[in-house]
Amino acid sequence: MKSLIRKLMARGEQKLGHKLSGEEQLRRQVTAVYGLLANLMGSDKLVMKAGKLDALQLMRSERLDDKVLALKKIVLEDPTIDVVPKPEEIPEALAEIEDVLADLLARRTVEESLERKIAERMEERHEEYLRELRMEILREEKGVDNPFTLKKYAELERLEHRKLATSINEYLRPGELTEVVGQEKAIRSLFAKIASPYPQHVILYGPPGVGKTTVARLILEAAKDLPYTPFGADARFVEVDGATLRWDPRDVTNPLLGSVHDPIYQGAKRDLADGAVPEPKLGLVTEAHGGILFIDEIGELDLMLQNKLLKVLEDKRVRFDSSYYDPTDPNVPKYIKKLFEEGAPADFILIGATTRDPSEINPALRSRCAEVFFQPLSRTDIQSIVVNAARRLGVSLEPEVAGMISEYTIEGRKATSLVADCYGVALQRSGNGTQAKVPVLITRVDLEDVIQSSRLVPYVTVKANQGAEVGKILGLGVSGFLGSVLEIEAIAFPAKGKGRGTLRFNETAGSMAKDSVFNAASVVRQLTGKEIADYDLHLNVVGGANLDGPSAGLAMVLALISAVEDIPLRQDVAVTGEISLQGKVKPVGGIQEKIYGAVQAEVKRVLVPMENAREIPKGIDDMEIIPVERVQEAWDLVFVPTESIQTRVEEQFLPSIRKQGVRRLTS
Repeated sequence: MKSLIRKLMARGEQKLGHKLSGEEQLRRQVTAVYGLLANLMGSDKLVMKAGKLDALQLMRSERLDDKVLALKKIVLEDPTIDVVPKPEEIPEALAEIEDVLADLLARRTVEESLERKIAERMEERHEEYLRELRMEILREEKGVDNPFTLKKYAELERLEHRKLATSINEYLRPGELTEVVGQEKAIRSLFAKIASPYPQHVILYGPPGVGKTTVARLILEAAKDLPYTPFGADARFVEVDGATLRWDPRDVTNPLLGSVHDPIYQGAKRDLADGAVPEPKLGLVTEAHGGILFIDEIGELDLMLQNKLLKVLEDKRVRFDSSYYDPTDPNVPKYIKKLFEEGAPADFILIGATTRDPSEINPALRSRCAEVFFQPLSRTDIQSIVVNAARRLGVSLEPEVAGMISEYTIEGRKATSLVADCYGVALQRSGNGTQAKVPVLITRVDLEDVIQSSRLVPYVTVKANQGAEVGKILGLGVSGFLGSVLEIEAIAFPAKGKGRGTLRFNETAGSMAKDSVFNAASVVRQLTGKEIADYDLHLNVVGGANLDGPSAGLAMVLALISAVEDIPLRQDVAVTGEISLQGKVKPVGGIQEKIYGAVQAEVKRVLVPMENAREIPKGIDDMEIIPVERVQEAWDLVFVPTESIQTRVEEQFLPSIRKQGVRRLTS
């Protein structure tokens, strides 16, 4: 700045042609500074600034010191400066002003350079934006497709128009509640819990293939038509298998409850990823909002996921969280902000179905749900399902076909599948094209062909009969929701030496069943008065069943007594009950399931513990169910009362029983 002013002064001296005085040089220097200010600010702005800083009159003064004072006010932008510099102070003041102007000029030079660069960069960005805008317009006009993608789209369209027939299971599935067979009690119970102003969460128990999913779906449709239920016409039935629901403990993915996709690693939408905005993904609980979420095999659901589901059931909302979410970010869309701040709605009714025992289900989940039990299908129910399936298919059945199918399955779904298989075999047998003219008849031979090709075996392998056998009796077992009949047999031989007898039982049996054998041996000794150690006894469960419980105790006692006393037992009677050392018949579990197994095996009489009498199901007309309290009562009802045996019992066995204070044996 100083050099510039000196050059200006030197040029002025050259024009004048003589050396200027000191005051004249200072005046010329002040004039040059004013000229620079005018160039930097502009004349108008210089005058306006001088006016604001109370320096306008000083700037227009003829006195050199006034002009210097005005310069100090303007350059330093301080209107409070009012000390007029002395003549000897003017050079120093001008030097200070020149330094400030030098800084100002340097800053202005840098700013101009930056402005030029910014302008150039803005122009480049503007051109880039215009190119992108042109490409977007072209995509809107032409679309994002190319010949390759259009070819793939055409292939998909062709596949959409290529359809097979409706699935046979879907076609034969009941369309109304009245078409569901064998579940009248369960339907009434579930209907009362769902079709209500205040519907409840429910867990459905029962074996597979008895209609749990179908009934739940149909009840929702029926509830929509009732004015007092909260289900709207658009209420959804969202179905999912609990065994397939997998999730990440880090909540990276959770198809049931929903999750958050971060913008970096999980592929959020491009417009969100560019702004680093996380994207919540809604789950099935939100999809089922206002309707029913049906989780099949809910017992297979991960325990931690069950607990998370319980939280949603209580809050009726799903909460989302992400370290990427910034509530102050203006780039966050409204719907994402709402999801993070308020959560997603999840007000639904949960219906879970399982084939597990209730004791295996999460207690916290059970406490929040009502429970409905579906019964296993009887042979009569299976036959009704077969007849209804044949009617829907428009085919006829030979009289014995429905009964044969009921021998090989207890599942309604499997029964309809067998009908469909037989239908295909019958069509093949009748010839191509003839089925449209001649009604199709499914014969016994068609069913036998299906049974052989599918390698099916009868579901019930043990059946009652009218005979009598020594040391053999029918016991009752239960697995899950299905009961079955077990053949329990015993044989007794005199030991090789007195007191050297042995007692053997299945090695595959559980510890509780083995304890029951020893209890039974003690009761036999007590009732018969015979020393068990004088016999080699072998107790066996035919088929090697893995018994794990005390409920076969009564059957073991009766089989051992029969073997030791050589007295035949009826083979159309089945018994269950734990045995105590005093000969009492104690209560056991699974009475309804065991009675179902007895019905399937065509048993005519069932003996159950007296304390289980309340659990005996009603409506069983083909079988006599008798509660008993002691072994002696059960003996009266299972041994065959022929004249010779009755006499031997009265002479040998009865005196020992009378010692127990029990009534006289009668037929």
